[in-house]
Amino acid sequence: MLRLVVLSLLLWPALAVAAPALVETNVEAPGPAGALKGTMLAPQNAKGPAVLILPGSGPTDRDGNNPLGIKGSPYRLLAEGLAGKGIATVRIDKRGLAGSARAVRNANSTTMSGYAADVHAWIKVIQEKTGAPCVWLAGHSEGGLVALAASREPGDICGLVLIAAPGRPAGQVLRDQLEARLGNAPFFDQGVWAIGELEAGRHVRRDAIHPALMPLLRPDLQDYLISMFALDPAKLAAGFDKPVLVVQGDRDLQVSVADAKRLKQAAPNAKLLLLPDTNHVLKTVKSADRAANMVAYTKADVPLPPGLTSGIAEFIQSAPQG
Repeated sequence: MLRLVVLSLLLWPALAVAAPALVETNVEAPGPAGALKGTMLAPQNAKGPAVLILPGSGPTDRDGNNPLGIKGSPYRLLAEGLAGKGIATVRIDKRGLAGSARAVRNANSTTMSGYAADVHAWIKVIQEKTGAPCVWLAGHSEGGLVALAASREPGDICGLVLIAAPGRPAGQVLRDQLEARLGNAPFFDQGVWAIGELEAGRHVRRDAIHPALMPLLRPDLQDYLISMFALDPAKLAAGFDKPVLVVQGDRDLQVSVADAKRLKQAAPNAKLLLLPDTNHVLKTVKSADRAANMVAYTKADVPLPPGLTSGIAEFIQSAPQG
């Protein structure tokens, strides 16, 4: 018996399953005025599903970081985790930003329809490179809204993974965020009024915007805000009849569990993955303290929460791929 045990121990390294070799390449898709750029990470000779990761709001890059202090690299970590489970990913820089800076002449002229067009341009590139019959969209935060906007042309989309995505129109979300942060400020009512004007499709003059609200509501952003405020995520989800996974952390300070449940209830083929102790940028936060939550935004060395990558991978691999 001892000899058999020793033999089995000697054979164990040879019998262990090796992790798949991963290949990372720079990829491009056509943009309005220049190339859109991103990074593909895939198992060598991959023939499995492919996922396009869509970044959140502001100057957020393909890894999930931005110069405003977010350095947690959640999209890079997600791409690495999914590739380790046999799923190819492409993570991208939005038109007008980072590597895609030359894709448009004016980054602030972007609208949601422009982002949706870029999604379909990326899908074609991914299909050409992987042979996938369709591509999954994994949109984080505002990227979830972009995914829903793109899903109005669903033919080449396998399904959606909506991660910390708003379940209400963005104007309502922004109004709630203003109230939480600036509810006692003397210019709060002015901000609420301006959001209402943009929701109605009307531009707001510069001299009607308080300087403290200018970074959010300045005139050169208003075409984009009008296009975003016009979309109702739940209505878009209700019109999409392919698989949808809604992923939400319960310590998210920007998007609520109620938003996730609204999306889940609206989408006819949706599942909900709730992640405990998880904040908006997909980091584990054990404390209810707001400051501790925000510190986690800067931690690239903190891994993704347990169950995130495996939950997404299992959902994608169990669904139809065409």
